[in-house]
Amino acid sequence: MTAFADLGLSEQTLLALQDVGYEQPSPIQEQAIPPMLQGQDVIGQAQTGSGKTAAFGLPIIEHVDPDLKEVQALVLTPTRELCIQVTQAIRAYAQRKGVDVVAVFGGAPIRSQQAQLRAGGQIVVGTVGRVLDLIQRVSLVLHDCRFVVLDEADEMLDLGFLEDVEKILSLTPNSRQTALFSATMPPPIRKLADRYLYDPVHVKVKSATMTVDSVEQFRAEVKGPDKADVLVDLLRAERPDQAIVFVRTKIRCDQLYKKLRDRGMNVKALHGDMSQGSRDGVMLAFKAGRLPILVATDVAARGLDISTVTHVINYDVPISPDVYVHRIGRTGRVGRAGRAITFVEPRQQRELEAIERHIGTSISPWSPGAHTAPAKVEERPRRHSKPQITRNGDEPYAKLIAGAGRAAGIEVADLVHAVTGAAGIDGEAVRDVRVLEHFSFLSVPSSEAERVVAAVDGTDVRGTPVRVELART
Repeated sequence: MTAFADLGLSEQTLLALQDVGYEQPSPIQEQAIPPMLQGQDVIGQAQTGSGKTAAFGLPIIEHVDPDLKEVQALVLTPTRELCIQVTQAIRAYAQRKGVDVVAVFGGAPIRSQQAQLRAGGQIVVGTVGRVLDLIQRVSLVLHDCRFVVLDEADEMLDLGFLEDVEKILSLTPNSRQTALFSATMPPPIRKLADRYLYDPVHVKVKSATMTVDSVEQFRAEVKGPDKADVLVDLLRAERPDQAIVFVRTKIRCDQLYKKLRDRGMNVKALHGDMSQGSRDGVMLAFKAGRLPILVATDVAARGLDISTVTHVINYDVPISPDVYVHRIGRTGRVGRAGRAITFVEPRQQRELEAIERHIGTSISPWSPGAHTAPAKVEERPRRHSKPQITRNGDEPYAKLIAGAGRAAGIEVADLVHAVTGAAGIDGEAVRDVRVLEHFSFLSVPSSEAERVVAAVDGTDVRGTPVRVELART
């Protein structure tokens, strides 16, 4: 089995990896780190949760000179959430080397980010729009930028950012080293790679479904108001050595932590609004085994790869099947058995079915002492009582963007119901629904797209009038 020490990383970086609990490299890390250390351009095709942040973050840290204050590396991300995740991860890897990592993204005061850039920042992680804004204000200068990463490039395409990405790339040195990471490789992304990468090494790994074999998976069907009580009963029945309880938002993280604490449990919260010192204290206690239960958001738990985690509990259903795989991968590590239990509210059956199709297994009902391994299935039976329209799988689809997301309390089922109700199309015709913080994506048959936009635009979803339009490509 390959170790990080076999990949050509320095002793300082290997110690930093020990600090964050990393043991063995993932496939994308094993294949991408050596050519990137050798200065080659790389195209990495991998799903979310595959460990790609370390795949490009570690070589960047090896190349950056902490004695030079200029910006030496730029990581472009499509969303604020991913920008924060990547920044937190690279900061953890860079801690021993003393490299300064600055995050720049929209929705936050630009002046404070300008001040951070004036104070230093050898590595800048940023969203496309804010990076371009700072360049135009001459607050971000890329003359000495030797390393550029495009992370989640296909999502940048979805958001219509490729033109701005090309502007940014044109302002970096021709001698830079470039890495592009993307879950898929549609033609515009291939064209971008052909134009801006030089003789790249192409690394491709499959979606991280290998965790399924070592993790027993269960679902607990609960009503929203009962979730905290059911969780307490579940934790007492399961008696985990260590458990991570995942929630969707920082507010829910604090609320649940206080409820469990008030029930006498040894528990801490971990989310992005906590100070760096507080987060470090919680992570150190958890890694040392002094803390049995951690309530965490997905962003804050980034980098928590700890072999002693016996349970993952999805208190809130993950926002996508890939996030589900990433979460349950926190247990069942290094050959150990793990258990993952997902709380499912009555209106979340569609999300559960999407997860089951993605992982290729049915998720068994949880009961105290349940130890039945998941069985392979093709697909769960339909729950619909009325006839459904069968669609050709090759039918062309159009992507739509909706101007509301998790911040407005929107969930996948809400969007599907809004579309089927307003436009009168079959729910199975609504595909690839992704709910991000402030907006969402969904796909409908191209022949129905304009009619769906006209019918759904302005519809009230969970008390929010939602604007819908065709996504730019």
